Amino acid sequence: MRLRGRKGILESLEAQPELVVLDAQAFKGRWKEFFGNDRPIHVELGMGKGQFISQHSGRNPEINYIGVDMYDELIRRASEKARNVWREKGETSPPNLALLRANIEFIETMFEPGELERIYLNFSDPWPKSKHARRRLTHPRFLAKYVELLNGQGEIHFKTDSTTLFEFSLNSFTEVGLQLRNISLDLHRDTLRDDLVLTEYESKFVGFGQPIYRLEAVIGEQALARFHDQLASNRQADHQDNDDTSEAVNEPITAPAATSEG
Repeated sequence: MRLRGRKGILESLEAQPELVVLDAQAFKGRWKEFFGNDRPIHVELGMGKGQFISQHSGRNPEINYIGVDMYDELIRRASEKARNVWREKGETSPPNLALLRANIEFIETMFEPGELERIYLNFSDPWPKSKHARRRLTHPRFLAKYVELLNGQGEIHFKTDSTTLFEFSLNSFTEVGLQLRNISLDLHRDTLRDDLVLTEYESKFVGFGQPIYRLEAVIGEQALARFHDQLASNRQADHQDNDDTSEAVNEPITAPAATSEG
């Protein structure tokens, strides 16, 4: 991927140390120092132009966000989007966002084990050729790294428009033994999910009617416990509904039918 950036782009990034981090290893294990608090950290790997991570930071000030990409021009564009989001809130710089220039291949050099709460993988390069499968960000070798870096509340949220990558990813998550939930084969089929933040890429392809695939992987111990509690609660509710139906079926046929008139 080649991007034609503006003249002086590096100098522009260097002038934004409160937002842009150019040394990928500078804050490993010390991201709470960068943000000045110990709030949960959510990371988007391959943030592109930054719409997704910028809007998330504006919507959720109680969470710290890190957008990761390796291209200076994308970091620059993301910084502009982020500042525009927060300028509307009366802030000159996002207080809960860092834009990290880094190669995801070496993610273990950027974060300590257990330092992250959530990882977003949005429309990652599908690397369609089989010989390039190891480069896919949902390859088991990457998933093993993510699992190590996520804490007890850890989750991975994954979206793609590539059928091939989604099928590959389902197999990868299963191979690593991760618990999946909220699997969708056409995320916006019934209506545009405005409760979810869309990327630039997603907005474009939804307009073309392109199906978007999505899933969540639950990883951390506390997150898994909460997930299994919810499953148990749902099963109990289903069981109760079945019991209620059985009772209704077994009622005498002379019993009046219950009606509701608005």
